[in-house]
Amino acid sequence: MEFDPRWLLFVLPIVFVLGWLASKLDSRQWKLEQRESPKAYFKGLNLLLNEQQDKAIDAFIEAVQNDPDTSELHFALGSLFRRRGETERAVRVHEHLIRRGDITKADRDRAQHELAQDFFKAGLFDRAEAAYAELRGTAFEREARLALLSLYERSRDWAKAADIAAELEAAGTGSFSGRIAHYLCEQALVAQAQGHADLAPALLEQAQRRAPEAARAYVLQGQVLLKAGQPELALAAFTRLLAVNPPAFNLVAADCAAAATQLGRPERAIALLIEQYQRAPSMHLLRALATLQPEPQRERLAAHLREHPALSAATDLLKLNASALPADEAAPMVKALETATKPLLRYRCAACGFEAAHYFWQCPGCLNWDTYPPRHVEEL
Repeated sequence: MEFDPRWLLFVLPIVFVLGWLASKLDSRQWKLEQRESPKAYFKGLNLLLNEQQDKAIDAFIEAVQNDPDTSELHFALGSLFRRRGETERAVRVHEHLIRRGDITKADRDRAQHELAQDFFKAGLFDRAEAAYAELRGTAFEREARLALLSLYERSRDWAKAADIAAELEAAGTGSFSGRIAHYLCEQALVAQAQGHADLAPALLEQAQRRAPEAARAYVLQGQVLLKAGQPELALAAFTRLLAVNPPAFNLVAADCAAAATQLGRPERAIALLIEQYQRAPSMHLLRALATLQPEPQRERLAAHLREHPALSAATDLLKLNASALPADEAAPMVKALETATKPLLRYRCAACGFEAAHYFWQCPGCLNWDTYPPRHVEEL
């Protein structure tokens, strides 16, 4: 049977129409997908702004299913999981991104940084450390070093913290001399606790060289020497502290008096305490003076009350004058004043307001260093 070319007149139009219909259906489907994907994305964004994180996660999962190749949606989803404390799901999202072969190096580094944050949030510090170490030489190197510094502080690995702080300083991030001095002081305390007291002096001297105006190394040095039965050297350390950081002398006023008493030469400490009191009056100094010169303490407290009214001074003065009052009146008055004074005899962090009965070099609340003024709340 011979082919009849007239059939082409019927077949070609039919093929053309079918092709046109297929292209229209394809185009409509593509447009529908494009409309649905941004819609789900913006829906998730709107829910996130309204602090509806559960619904926002559902919306982003829907958007990821519609467009699985979009890395930005994965980053948003992983961040939401971590913020909600679902670190396992965040880790899976970011590990999936790292394994993908179709993303750029910048996105892979970003995913590595997000993964390190997931481990840190989960408390998996060893895995976080390894993940942050992978970021050396990337755009996230500075952030990784700062995170490692925080990690080493939390785990109290002071030697590694000092190394990272030195790297940050060398890279021009800022001055970390004060922090490094603290890390050296912490190492000195650890050495003492582990029975290696002979290592502490060298570490404290190194801390003083690193940050000559930082108070802690002088405070610890004097206290270590006093405990070791070397009051002469301890008094010398406290004298240097008074020269380089006068406000911090409040912290060692009692130790200074104890060193002078051991030496049998109280006049040296009395001169230092009076010198600092004239510069910055404080009850720390008055109480230390009372252990060395108890006789004129009543006059000192009365004068202090006139110039700097404080409940602690009133309590001490009442105790000295208690003998002039009936016993059944004096005792309740002293007890009432002591109860009222107790909350004021605390130290307050200048950064977060955390209060403590003891002085901290690093705030337990906000973890910042040197944020506690060396004065009680009532004297601030």
